Amino acid sequence: MAVGQIFKIHSDFYYINCDNQVYECKIREVLKKQKQKIFVGDYAEFSDGAIEKILPRKNFITRPTVANIDRVIIISAVKEPELNFSQLNRYISFAKYHNLDTVLCFNKNDLSDDDKTIEKVFSIYEPLGYDILFTSALEGYGIEEFKTLLKGKTSVLCGASGVGKSSLINAVSPELNLKTKKISEKTQRGTHTTRHCEIISIDNDSRIVDTPGFSNLKFDFLMPNEVDLLFPEISKYKKDCKFQDCLHITETGCAVKDNLDKIDETRYKSYIEFVCEAKEYKERVKYQGIKTETSHKQHHNKTAVKISTKKRQGARNTQKQNIYKDIENEGID
Repeated sequence: MAVGQIFKIHSDFYYINCDNQVYECKIREVLKKQKQKIFVGDYAEFSDGAIEKILPRKNFITRPTVANIDRVIIISAVKEPELNFSQLNRYISFAKYHNLDTVLCFNKNDLSDDDKTIEKVFSIYEPLGYDILFTSALEGYGIEEFKTLLKGKTSVLCGASGVGKSSLINAVSPELNLKTKKISEKTQRGTHTTRHCEIISIDNDSRIVDTPGFSNLKFDFLMPNEVDLLFPEISKYKKDCKFQDCLHITETGCAVKDNLDKIDETRYKSYIEFVCEAKEYKERVKYQGIKTETSHKQHHNKTAVKISTKKRQGARNTQKQNIYKDIENEGID
């Protein structure tokens, strides 16, 4: 049985790279019944055009859905579309939630003469420990540094549509000739030129995961009191708050509110937005059980499909009916 990495998923087909050969595969029915989640980047055992098993992941993110990555490179545009700090903070916080090494890349530097934006970027994110790179795919500015950043890594490029992800990849590897489009003059937004996640080899040891642009990422999957952990400049004051469950918004005795002059306004505003989204999640799960029955179970290192509760109950009822029949028959004799 061969082992390779899934580098693209399209419809019901999974494309696997194994020893520099590409294999088009489907998945076994047993994996479908187990509702096995399969990501781009997963390593899989396969044979005869079918995936038999997904190997354990070292990490993964769910938006975009990618596994076994080394680094996230968040691509933003300095201009066209205008730099959106709220959206940037979403990507940064999402990467931090998954505990991934993150680099901030600001593309289209040739379109802006506004040094204030660049100064603001450095003033906010450099103290937080993020590596920052400015590039221009059109003029070639910063491309060599971008290549160095990719060396020996599997890097996920994420960002909104139109920020120039495909253009940057073309600048690094012109032979790929990925499709690009201009920003809409009416909406100042990009269109989706990348339709699915795909791992692209730049050289023998450098790979990029090109992803579709997206903007509706929400923090509706964690509790409100967990959001501050995504903001180190906020969480460092948490221990000095009067209440342990302080959300740092309206509470009295809040150390974060006492130090708002040391926290960037756009970061704190994003924090409040994420807390509000987390509150929606908390309300949603408040009156409903969060325990769900899995569709498969592990036994002696093997995965088996479980019989549903409904079917098990039916089987037990049948057993009881048969017992009663036997008792009645014995009484007749």
